[in-house]
Amino acid sequence: MNRIAKIHAALERHYGSKTPRRASSNPLDDLILTILSQKTGDMNSRGAFRMLRQILPTWEQVHRAPESALAEAIGSAGLANDKAARIKVILSQIHHAQGHFDLTFLRDVSVEEATAFLGRLNGIGPKTVARILLVSLGKPVFPVDTRICRVVRRLGLVSPTLTPKKVQASLQLIVPSPIFSSMYVNLEQLGQKTCKTHTPLCDDCPLSRLCPSVR
Repeated sequence: MNRIAKIHAALERHYGSKTPRRASSNPLDDLILTILSQKTGDMNSRGAFRMLRQILPTWEQVHRAPESALAEAIGSAGLANDKAARIKVILSQIHHAQGHFDLTFLRDVSVEEATAFLGRLNGIGPKTVARILLVSLGKPVFPVDTRICRVVRRLGLVSPTLTPKKVQASLQLIVPSPIFSSMYVNLEQLGQKTCKTHTPLCDDCPLSRLCPSVR
């Protein structure tokens, strides 16, 4: 726990503190933004999301719009036809299950119930589910993707042989839940900007003194 605290403190000194977000907005916004962000940069995906909301301001309008119109609206995100098709299917599933598109009710159900609901949506995998649970719903879940796995393995926090699912379970045991949000976001930034796959920038890493894998 002492080492986790040191890692957390070093990350916050470098990247800043990321307080948990309990947004009043519909978690569906984050879910659609996550779909748009796949295989593209943040700038393009956020630009596509803003354009989508300008052209089709409500999820009801997105649901009713022709798929071609949706693809045109999100064109800057890349793979627009594929993403438009996925979004249409997901909105249909949500409407069929709920009769509306407001997912704020998920904040008031258990982690298990929220996980089950999101996991039934077409093409929404465990990594996306975990991220929505933490970032949009404030649930005590530590999302794990390729970057997080790479960083925590290099830090020696988990065995290099663990699957991502087991890495997530391990992190949820060793990281105090109040710092899940800040540590997750900051580890993501570290994996993206510094602790890269083939050429880690160890000299620029805020965790170089705490990392057994430093080069």
